[in-house]
Amino acid sequence: MQQYIKRFSLCHLALFSGAIATTLTMSLLPARSVRASFQDSPKALVDEVWQLVNREYVDATFNKVNWQTSRQNLLSKNYTSKEQAYNAVREELEKLGDPYTRFLDPKQFAALTDQTAGELSGVGIRMEVNEQTKRLTVVEAIENSPALKAGIKSGDQILAIDGKPTQDLDVQQASSMIRGKAGTPVSLSIGRSGQNLNIKLTRARIEVPTVRYSVKQEGKNRVGYISLREFNAHAAEQMQRAIYDLNRQQVDSYVLDLRGNPGGLLQSSIEIARMWLETGDIVRTVDRRGRSEKLAANHTALVKQPVAVIVDGNSASASEILAGAIKDNNRGVVVGSQTFGKALVQSVHSLSDGSGLAITIAHYYTPKGTDISHKGITPDVKIDLTEAQIRQLASNPKLIGTQNDPQYLRAIAVLGTNSLAQTTPNQTLKPLTIR
Repeated sequence: MQQYIKRFSLCHLALFSGAIATTLTMSLLPARSVRASFQDSPKALVDEVWQLVNREYVDATFNKVNWQTSRQNLLSKNYTSKEQAYNAVREELEKLGDPYTRFLDPKQFAALTDQTAGELSGVGIRMEVNEQTKRLTVVEAIENSPALKAGIKSGDQILAIDGKPTQDLDVQQASSMIRGKAGTPVSLSIGRSGQNLNIKLTRARIEVPTVRYSVKQEGKNRVGYISLREFNAHAAEQMQRAIYDLNRQQVDSYVLDLRGNPGGLLQSSIEIARMWLETGDIVRTVDRRGRSEKLAANHTALVKQPVAVIVDGNSASASEILAGAIKDNNRGVVVGSQTFGKALVQSVHSLSDGSGLAITIAHYYTPKGTDISHKGITPDVKIDLTEAQIRQLASNPKLIGTQNDPQYLRAIAVLGTNSLAQTTPNQTLKPLTIR
């Protein structure tokens, strides 16, 4: 099992669909089989769901829902299709009043597992519908992707996919057409500088970059800027590579940008927090029986320089764990807007027919014991963007982390003046092995 945490991205540039803010435990083996009399029937699925919720749900009162009666309701119905069973399960889960405990049909579950894995099967392009041209446009071709190798560039217009015009397609519709089984072909009609190009590609499994970084010269200081988009299965190793590279370039301080980061795998957030914290607690979880577990730093920090963390209202779950750990341990300064406020842990199970189930199994607290549910983390230095500023950054992501980004500018200013951004001098840094 793995644990996971999510929400939505700042700019709706989609390689894959997002998910609501959660902290999940991934279980990729089917749940235990149910009664033989139900075997391979829709009732087997609904009882499978009921049994998992009955065993794991964080609230032993089930939000005052009689969960035994719910089972009777589910099993008293005759289902003529899986879709009927799916709908019945969703109706019962809604009674818990918990949006994070939810049923995922096979297509939704496959999308979630792909996203959690940090990989996809496709050609490796990020797209948007350009506001001026209204055309589906390439934002970038991902490193080592079929698209990059074929010469597809930022700014290329995608005019057709396998001969079908894209004029009336949104990003999600186009993504679903471009994605497919690795090794299969797809043809893109590309518009570039008045020319039309027909490019034939072969789909492949691609690691999605979730960490972006660069060195920024701010006055006399060299700042290592790292943007972390989500905590997927590759996030920790990508973060490790970024820190090693920036340390080699002798940066004086760091800005860690968690804006728009919906969360991801809990284990990933712990591994990344340990890169920034030499000592101290990271997070505490409490399950339905009141059992508490603390996760802490383990003397494997990779960064000793001052750090400022930028957050916003879309920084959720795993992002809040990381920001809360840095704040509560006085390791750095948190700058930006109030975060989302998601402090629940989910487990995600694959079900016998390929569908999935997310169940809230625990509550988490920051190192100082703060419950951030529905409240979020309050930044040390609060600075909200105006609607106009949000629109500007969303329409031109290249401005994020520059002099045109007010929250980044404040983080840079704070790094030079705020003692919260300082850390213990002469820390001994040890390499971190990602497994």
